[in-house]
This record gives sequence, structure tokens and C-alpha cells, in this order.
Amino acid sequence: MEFSHVSVLLKETIELLNIKDGGIYVDATLGGGGHSKEILKRANCRVIGIDQDEDALKYASKRLQSFGDRFIPVKSNFRQIKKAVFRLGIDAVDGVLMDLGVSSFQLDKPEKGFSFRQDGPLDMRMDVNAPLTAADVVNTYPEKELIRIFYEYGEERYAPQIARAIVKRREEKPFTTTLELAEEIIRAVPAKARREKHPAKRVFQALRIEVNDELGSLEEGLVGAVELLKAGGRLAVITFHSLEDRLVKNYFRREEDPCICPKDFPMCVCGKKPRLKILTKKPILPSKEELTNNRRAHSAKLRAAEKLSFA
Repeated sequence: MEFSHVSVLLKETIELLNIKDGGIYVDATLGGGGHSKEILKRANCRVIGIDQDEDALKYASKRLQSFGDRFIPVKSNFRQIKKAVFRLGIDAVDGVLMDLGVSSFQLDKPEKGFSFRQDGPLDMRMDVNAPLTAADVVNTYPEKELIRIFYEYGEERYAPQIARAIVKRREEKPFTTTLELAEEIIRAVPAKARREKHPAKRVFQALRIEVNDELGSLEEGLVGAVELLKAGGRLAVITFHSLEDRLVKNYFRREEDPCICPKDFPMCVCGKKPRLKILTKKPILPSKEELTNNRRAHSAKLRAAEKLSFA
């Protein structure tokens, strides 16, 4: 099966990473390998490609085989980025990229259960060996917990109505497929909401985040990435919804200005030193041309920071 090769914010990301000969870079969300390919083309460097999806690893490895041992595929969740790189005998890298969008390997394969437009099992696991599925969440979580997830992770205003409808329907028959769930969500929201974006979009996003603990993974991954970077090394992160973007923005700000002293203190006494210099005061957005040519670029935001020499 063919997958989309189009990488979001490719040119902007590569420029911010400042690729150089002899460098070691980590593509922490490998997907189809589009960003990795461009990094490898730019300089005589090495790329460690991390993904927890075995299909993505196989596909990208085949696509990048012409680069020989300069490309190193690793099966792991990027929350384990530091451990994954250390296992290779590498203790520091020159750059890390995280593209947090759901890849073609999830969206284009109905059997993975990520799409609300194609029928498939209610799965949504990026790692097929993980224990929790979307069906587990939908069929077993209490109504209050579903409401919380839909509000927090999907920013879904009709969370109570949708959760109530799900609980009522599952009492008769458990949900097993994506279209079963999508159709129930459509019925649960007001007619006006059905005419806007697909009513299931936010709920499916919330379920995906819950199943894969995406925000927890991102928090740990950011910490590990910064610890891995050499002085002057760079971290670039592409987000696709406000929860991720807020988390990255706040983390960068804390690492650039970590002082916890009261504002009225004449000088810092806490001793906390900045580890990062933010390179993107405002997030970089896709150009009009990219938005026209790549529908998956919508809502993408790119932020980048550089590791300070004394960190």
C-alpha cells in the first residue's frame, strides 16, 4: 500500500535544525521518513528514526535504504528517546525533530481504527502491543470520565451529550467499529453541529490521545530530547492542536526562563539556569501554497529552540 510522502513544514523545519556534516539527528516521529530523507540529503550526517509503528519503520527503512548505515531505524515511543539513543552507544545529538501529526500509516489504514470516515475496528493504538484500545475506553470508562476526556483532549463542547449517548448505546450493545461510534456521535449532537466540521473529529482526537497517552509522551519526550542535545543543538516540534502547542510553548518558556524567585526580588537566588534559547517567538505556520497542496498541513505549528552552551 502506498502512503502520502508529503511532510508538513518540511523546508522550515530543516532550516531551523541547521543540518551539518558529521551531525547526528533524531527524527523522533519517523512516519513515512519524509523529514529524515531531507535531513540525509542536506549533509553527510546520520539520522536515528524512531517510531512505535512497525509498518512505518519497515516502509521508511525501505524508502531510505539508499543512504545505507547513515539511517538507523529504532522501534520505540519517543517518550523513551534518551534510552533509545543511549542503546546505540550515542550520548549526545545535534538535533531532534518531533512531528506530532497522525501519520499516513494510521489514517490511511482503516484496520488501525483512527479514521471516522472509514470503517475499521475501534483500536487507535500506535503500538499494536499496547494494552488499551479505543473500544476499551468507549465501552468501559464511566460517563464522567468520558466527558472529561472529550472536554480536555478534544475540546468538544457537546461532551456531555455525546458521553451520555455512548453510555446508553453500549448498554444495549458494545461498540466495536469506528463507523458505529461516528454515527452515534452524529446523532448525539445538534443539527447545526453536523453542518460544521465532522462531529466525530474532536472525539476521535480525544480517544487517540487517551489510548496512546500522547500528552504524557510529549512531556517526557521534550525533557529527554533537551537532555540529549549537545550545546548548540536544536529541537524542532510540529504540533497539530492547541493542547500540544500549549504544552510545547510552555515547556520552551520554562527552559528559557526557569527562575522561580518572587518577581520583587532584586536578583535571582534560586540558581536555576536557562537551558534553551527560543528560536521562534511565534510559531511558524504553513504557507498558503502548502495549505493548498497539503490538506494535512492545516492547523500545523512549528516551534524551535536551541540548547545553550552552559546548560
